[in-house]
Amino acid sequence: MDILEILRDYQEAVFDTDGERALALIDQAYESGVSAEDIVFRIVIPTIEKMMAAINRDPDANLAQHFMTAQIAATATERMLSRFRQPPASQGTVVIGTAAGDLHSLGKRIVSGCLKSLMIEVIDAGVNVAPARFVEAAVEHGAQVIAISSMMVHTARGDNGCLGVRRLLQERGLEDRIRLVVGGAPYRFDGELYRTVQADAWAEDGITAGRVILDLIHEVERS
Repeated sequence: MDILEILRDYQEAVFDTDGERALALIDQAYESGVSAEDIVFRIVIPTIEKMMAAINRDPDANLAQHFMTAQIAATATERMLSRFRQPPASQGTVVIGTAAGDLHSLGKRIVSGCLKSLMIEVIDAGVNVAPARFVEAAVEHGAQVIAISSMMVHTARGDNGCLGVRRLLQERGLEDRIRLVVGGAPYRFDGELYRTVQADAWAEDGITAGRVILDLIHEVERS
């Protein structure tokens, strides 16, 4: 099968939110002789990047597309990883969860899917996560980034959200080893809110969060 033809058909399926067809195309490609590495790096990741570009042009792009792109990417990547000739090197580790008092999980799930396709290990701390749990998980797993999602203003700004995590990192002398990134509706309404809650960065949506987090991982590695 021609890789460009597969890429075109896969992207069409993803943008139509047709996960079943997208994954069937991935399986057919592998069975026809396309390597697992080419499927991930020449089909799955370029599709994520194309979605990022689409979001930059249209911030109100369909949320279902964001979610399906991430979930399909994660499923396809996980399916192919066991078939790599050599295990791919991990790009880093992220602990992700929603702030204390917040039970919304969709944004977190979108981000997790994108991160997995970028070869980033994801430690899902769940929802309603206390600051201590974030920090403990990051230390336990050697994570370079803690990603905190909030869908409500009071959970974003509260002392048990990012501010509480920052305070613990300061107390434990971990700020040079762990970065904080935030996301969710309150940050889209106020582009400076991430500074108020003392995060290192914020991501406007679940898809572009992948690149923001990857940049923070590289920043930690260089420090």
